[in-house]
Amino acid sequence: MAGSKGLSYKARRRWALVILLVGMPVYIVAAVTVMNWLDRPPLWLELLVYVALGVAWVLPFKFVFRGVGQAEPDAEDQ
Repeated sequence: MAGSKGLSYKARRRWALVILLVGMPVYIVAAVTVMNWLDRPPLWLELLVYVALGVAWVLPFKFVFRGVGQAEPDAEDQ
């Protein structure tokens, strides 16, 4: 970590990959399992819950994904 800057660009890229390849599938399985434990709600409510869960998983990791798809800020122009 570089002082108050937080994670470096490369560290954020690595964490984003881990979150997408490991964390997201685990979260999906957990969300579907919890929804299956509940009595079947109306279709519109079930859809609303899945949409909310689909957005909610990324909120804690927003700082990791910010700017990851752009060119590395410290890279020299070639």
